[in-house]
Amino acid sequence: MAENSKGCVVPCLYTESDLQELCRAESVRCGTLGVNRKNICNFEVEYLCDYKRVQDEELYLVKWKGYPYSECSWEPRHHLKCFNLLKQFHRDLERELLRRAKAPGGSGSKKLTGRCPRRLDPSLSHHLVLKAKQRQRLRQWEHQLNAKRSHPGQILVENEVDLEGPPKDFVYINEYKVGEGVTLSHFAVGCKCRDCFTDEGGCCPGSFQHKFAYNDEGQVKLKAGYPIYECNSYCRCGPSCPNRVVQKGIQYKLCIFRTSNGRGWGVRTLEKIRKNSFVMEYVGEIITSDEAERRGQIYDRQGATYLFDLDYVEDIYTVDAAHYGNISHFVNHSCRPNLQVYNIFIDNQDERLPRIAFFATRTIRTGEELTFDYNMHVDPVDVESTKMDSNFGLAGLTGSPKKRVRVECKCGTNSCRKYLF
Repeated sequence: MAENSKGCVVPCLYTESDLQELCRAESVRCGTLGVNRKNICNFEVEYLCDYKRVQDEELYLVKWKGYPYSECSWEPRHHLKCFNLLKQFHRDLERELLRRAKAPGGSGSKKLTGRCPRRLDPSLSHHLVLKAKQRQRLRQWEHQLNAKRSHPGQILVENEVDLEGPPKDFVYINEYKVGEGVTLSHFAVGCKCRDCFTDEGGCCPGSFQHKFAYNDEGQVKLKAGYPIYECNSYCRCGPSCPNRVVQKGIQYKLCIFRTSNGRGWGVRTLEKIRKNSFVMEYVGEIITSDEAERRGQIYDRQGATYLFDLDYVEDIYTVDAAHYGNISHFVNHSCRPNLQVYNIFIDNQDERLPRIAFFATRTIRTGEELTFDYNMHVDPVDVESTKMDSNFGLAGLTGSPKKRVRVECKCGTNSCRKYLF
């Protein structure tokens, strides 16, 4: 309890950090929050706004956390105990100076050396404030994404390219969202195996006359085009069953980042991914094909689409990840991708409604961008005893072939087809 609260009232759902700031602003000591006589006068730097050098002393204009912008103050460097913020400030400053030097009418692209200018141009300091505020919004969005995810893999967000903030009207979900006018019938049967890995014939894949999908390390061993039947909630086996891979969710630490060549956001892995390992599912809102046609006309005008046809046996449903989706929403196209699509059936074995999973086509290095082919096809000659349509990618841009909008491909690979659709 606060020692000298004097009847203070605070808004509901304040974080511990917010309460600590409020206590210091109101000179209220609170043992529970760790605000005491010794640290009640401590101030936290929110971000740095400006820089100047007076004689040999470096000064920074500081925005204090919990205080309005009008309370900013110039502080000497040796007063500041925010090493990371100082480092980030100078990194942002150097990038912007270099960008301006390379711009038309700039001073050229020579490598910047030496110390900072004695004073920053007002437009430059304004840019640094915008960059600091953007970084705050991205950190907040990163926190929201990780609070909503149900999978082990952590999500990071990074934009070192421009001032674009979190996307608007995007909601992170972990599984399919049923759209308006869609009624789903759930159908599933379970196995009674004692050892699903050795009893392939009696396990879930065998009951549908398909092969067991994984090896003993959880890597897919089927060719693209074959469906994968995992054990489900009706099965006797437990969570350690080797036939439960996709349902365990994303296992890797991934980063949503801003691309530097005009492709918007992308996703890269922060861990090495082995060949044939499960990476992520394509998740979104399930809508009818008629509704997909209507939305597709809107997406045509935007030059992008997040529609994925679920046409394993019938072209009835489509997944739209434009507004509801997971991290796959941000995965870019490549004509030479490192992810391959598979149809997965788990708790719902309705063949009209497969789950869409991405597996690595090769070993993917740490820091490498994840991509899949938006117009992916599989050779029907190689797909024995399967009903799957040979068109295996995003639904593409709608309209007749003569009127179809052609979107330029920027994947940059040697085998680039120049257009996405």
